[in-house]
Amino acid sequence: MEEYLLLMRLDLLTKEAQPSPEQLQEYMKQYHDWVGGIAAQNKFNGGTGLSTEGKVIKTNNVITDGPFAEIKESIAGFISIKAKDFDEAVALASACPILQGAGNSVEVRKVVSVHNKN
Repeated sequence: MEEYLLLMRLDLLTKEAQPSPEQLQEYMKQYHDWVGGIAAQNKFNGGTGLSTEGKVIKTNNVITDGPFAEIKESIAGFISIKAKDFDEAVALASACPILQGAGNSVEVRKVVSVHNKN
C-alpha cells in the first residue's frame, strides 16, 4: 500500500457559498460517514481541517496574507489514506461528499519521501 494525501478545496470566503448551520451539520455527517467508510477498510491514516488564516512566505522573505490571496478556493482540510495505487486513491476521493458543492474539488497526491531517515 502507498500513502496518498487528499486535499479538499472549498470557497471559505464568499458569504453566499457558506452553508447554513443545519446544512453544515448534514455535510459534516456525510463527511464523517465517508471517512468512516475509509477507516473501516483500514485505509485511513489521519487528517484534519485547516483555519482560514495563514501566511505565504515567498522568495526573498516576501510574506503575504493567505493562503488564498489570489483565489477564493482554499484548502479546507486534508486526509491521508492508504491505497494500492492512484486509481484506488482517486476512487476513494471521488466519493468525498464535498464534491456535491459547486466549485469544490479534491486533489489526490501521492506522498513521496524527500528526507533521509538516518
